Amino acid sequence: MTPSRDIARLVEIMARLRTPGTGCPWDLEQTFATIAPYTIEEAYEVAEAISRGDRPDICEELGDLLLQVVFHARMGEEEGAFDFGSVVEAITAKMIRRHPHVFGDDDTRDVAVAQDAWARIKAEEKAARAARLAAEGKVEPPRGLLDGVAVGLPALTRAVRLQAKAGTVGFDWNDPLAVLAKIREELDEIEAEIVTPSPVRARQSDELGDVLFAVANLARHLDLDPETALRGTNDKFRRRFAHIEARLAAEGRTPAEATLDEMEALWVEAKGM
Repeated sequence: MTPSRDIARLVEIMARLRTPGTGCPWDLEQTFATIAPYTIEEAYEVAEAISRGDRPDICEELGDLLLQVVFHARMGEEEGAFDFGSVVEAITAKMIRRHPHVFGDDDTRDVAVAQDAWARIKAEEKAARAARLAAEGKVEPPRGLLDGVAVGLPALTRAVRLQAKAGTVGFDWNDPLAVLAKIREELDEIEAEIVTPSPVRARQSDELGDVLFAVANLARHLDLDPETALRGTNDKFRRRFAHIEARLAAEGRTPAEATLDEMEALWVEAKGM
């Protein structure tokens, strides 16, 4: 079998991998649940390649992410639930439906108006889903304002989405400085849990979560993505620590053989580079 630019070849390859008896043992034992973490991981690897500006790597990582879609679609086809064509049809129908200003009679070019239309159409889709379930004799549990925020999102991203949803009904801080004051309040609360004579890990965890939630809220008010900000800091930390390792290695030593003061001095040196 040879490579191809045709998506049908990728669908065929996945079918071969999932064929009992002749397919790949690892691929055959996978389920939606076991593959889901890989799907999330591949999405992050796409984001990482984009942050590096590495175009060939972006292409490769997008292929890995596409494979995840094909994998899930194949398992859906095996269950008789849906196939890759169904996935493509569903998303193309949704994009056409949600962009009447492009594919319909509406010639709106204002971004705010287009976003309002998107939200209205999504609400109509939810109402149609509820009506369909009712016609089938099924009752969908009542959904609150925040129920549409996916549980599987990274925690910081989910925090921002939850806060933004609540903000649509006025449950929000007025400005970033108010959020900053809240962060200071939360820091005081976790400090109290740390210095207490009988610390309780569950309470410390709860207070730490409050700090992180407030920090995510500050990022939202500054129109920054906390995941992107933290990834940038992670990379910065890695680069600076690598400088410490390199400088010590030039002396024939490792970080484990250096003092904290020595490493701190090299850290400051790295910050100045």
